[in-house]
Amino acid sequence: MPTRLLLIAALLLPFAAHADDLPTFKLELNDGKLNTRQINAPAGKRFKIEFINKGKTAAEFESLSLRKEKVLAPGAESFVTLGPLSPGEYKFYDEFHMATTQGVIVVK
Repeated sequence: MPTRLLLIAALLLPFAAHADDLPTFKLELNDGKLNTRQINAPAGKRFKIEFINKGKTAAEFESLSLRKEKVLAPGAESFVTLGPLSPGEYKFYDEFHMATTQGVIVVK
């Protein structure tokens, strides 16, 4: 039985290490403001965007072209994993503050 557990652990270890190696970008939302309007991500590779809502109202990261959305309560943190993506521009916005919080993920 211990041999089976060691074999399973050995098979799963590369996957656990791979998750930590993802390029990660931080996106702060704050009542209609973003800390960055452009994220530059690598083409053909998976990557992660970590969100934090520093505002006093709810925020929603949404990208129609990526078919992703994430709603965050005030003070909440979360993430999405994306890719691999083809080179191009993928727009995103905060649906609750669309007039002031629009950005783009540029994949090269």
